[in-house]
Amino acid sequence: MIDFIVRQQEMIDIGASLVCGAMIGIEREYKNKVAGLRTMILICLGSTIFTLVSQHAAGKADDRIASNIVTGIGFIGAGVIFKDKLWVKGLTTAAVIWITAAIGMMCGTGNYVPAIILSVIVVAILSLFNSIEDFIDRIHHRKQFTITFNGLDLQPLHQLEQEIKMRKLHSSRKNISKDQHCLIVILAVYGRKKQVRNLDEYMVGLPEIKAFEMM
Repeated sequence: MIDFIVRQQEMIDIGASLVCGAMIGIEREYKNKVAGLRTMILICLGSTIFTLVSQHAAGKADDRIASNIVTGIGFIGAGVIFKDKLWVKGLTTAAVIWITAAIGMMCGTGNYVPAIILSVIVVAILSLFNSIEDFIDRIHHRKQFTITFNGLDLQPLHQLEQEIKMRKLHSSRKNISKDQHCLIVILAVYGRKKQVRNLDEYMVGLPEIKAFEMM
């Protein structure tokens, strides 16, 4: 049986949890992520509540409840990770869910000042580091093409790879196969973003290419 009387300190912890969850959630909502404002507030608040409950539990079940919070958040994080062919999406969202729960646990233990500071750091990482990622992406952009060639002749593929080199880009074959009378190649291309985008237009005009899609 749990003897639970809400104290002023615990109300402060809950308030801090709402603030921390909202700070992270607003950033996620602004970027139209799957886990947005409401999700982050509820994750942070839920972790705080479980932590507060653990402090009132008979038999001092703090460790067990804390470990179960981590396990439960792991399942939620796994649910937002998707594998699309050779790409994995949702890792950042899963990491944000994980650290939001940790911040909620900090609020539940009364460490709301460092929790708020950590929330600011998380928002800064998600916002400011995004500009750094964009800069890196401009000078080292990666695009994966699934190209279907007319026929099984390898010469058009060699010519395309030569054109990629002439454009000061780098490429690597991820897979090569055939479907009926067509050659199918998965080609990863690296280089400056503008040059990679111009390659799309070049490939559209090649009669040897039946179809292609990008990822």
